[in-house]
Amino acid sequence: MMMQIVQVYARPDCKIYLYFANGQVRLYDARPLLEKGVFRVLKDPDFFMNRCTVMNGTLAWDMTGNYDPTKCLDLDPEVLYQNSILVGDPLAEKDSLHQGAGR
Repeated sequence: MMMQIVQVYARPDCKIYLYFANGQVRLYDARPLLEKGVFRVLKDPDFFMNRCTVMNGTLAWDMTGNYDPTKCLDLDPEVLYQNSILVGDPLAEKDSLHQGAGR
């Protein structure tokens, strides 16, 4: 089965929650990329956080601001799956905290 990413949620510590089409949420540590060739642009925290997106069914960083899938930095979703850990959904946890706040 080919893995596909449907949503991403970047954190300031260079870790990214990856939401796979199979329903799994996995946490990927992107820090090792920061010293590698074209990925050095990810050292800029603003770029890392604000350009992190899904393109071509995988984690990508939009290079132009136009969401052109031919002009992005992207990573193989199979590699991301293998090099990440299974975690709970942090967005669902935030939602449940907000729902309980008014009680």
